[in-house]
Amino acid sequence: MTDSTPVTPVTATPPPLQTADRVLSLLLSFDRERPEWGVTDVATEFGLDKSVAQRLLAALAYRGFLVSDARSRRYRLGPAVWHLARVWERDGGLASLVRPTLRAMTDAVGVSALFAVPDGVHMRCVTAVDGATGPLRFYGLEGELYPAHAGATSRAYFGMLAPGDRAALLYGRPMARFSDRTLTDPALLEERFAEVRRNGYAYSEGEYDPETAALAAPVMVGRRPVGTLSVAAPLDTFRARKAELVAPLLQAATDLGKLLTPLRPRRAGPAGRL
Repeated sequence: MTDSTPVTPVTATPPPLQTADRVLSLLLSFDRERPEWGVTDVATEFGLDKSVAQRLLAALAYRGFLVSDARSRRYRLGPAVWHLARVWERDGGLASLVRPTLRAMTDAVGVSALFAVPDGVHMRCVTAVDGATGPLRFYGLEGELYPAHAGATSRAYFGMLAPGDRAALLYGRPMARFSDRTLTDPALLEERFAEVRRNGYAYSEGEYDPETAALAAPVMVGRRPVGTLSVAAPLDTFRARKAELVAPLLQAATDLGKLLTPLRPRRAGPAGRL
């Protein structure tokens, strides 16, 4: 296949095998809100006979994708999912998935871009692409931790959390000052977090790195923030371009959200046999 060969989107055609689609839809139904499923739950959710739901769950458990609790008879994700996740990560994982979007934006706007995900009271850089202004550090940014209270990269994520969740994570612990622009007062920080919800992005100058300015937007999967996309450059260079960078940043963050959003599980339709 050459680079010019068109690729058919996953959503362009209906699933070729109903059974395979049911299995994949069932796996995608496991999430933070529903970490466990029982036979009756699956039958109701997907419009299946209980016998069909039982066979689907049993087949996935047999291959290790699910494990069952002998007492509750409910199923959770199993070791086969962990195995696939390890293989995916060894092959580049999340970094390889999001890097093309970062590279396209960097090519368009000329400044460095990075994607970060939450890691406790920090944001951890998963991958970064240098812009025409050159690298932000003399070392690679991958793995760098950005504290929740300092800088746009973190504020764009933590600003989207519910106030109570954010307070439980951030406040009541020491907060380091990295420059004279670093805020450590909870009331002032809450004002900055409110700006994220109001504007859809965060902006910072020298809060974490005294010589750097950054714009960051939350990356959303549904209504849940999963990370942030940031563009950054030396402060003097960035300040004059801030206004023109907002729109491409927001569009790229939206694109990443769509990329990271799995297709909604398909209901199986009328109850029937496999």
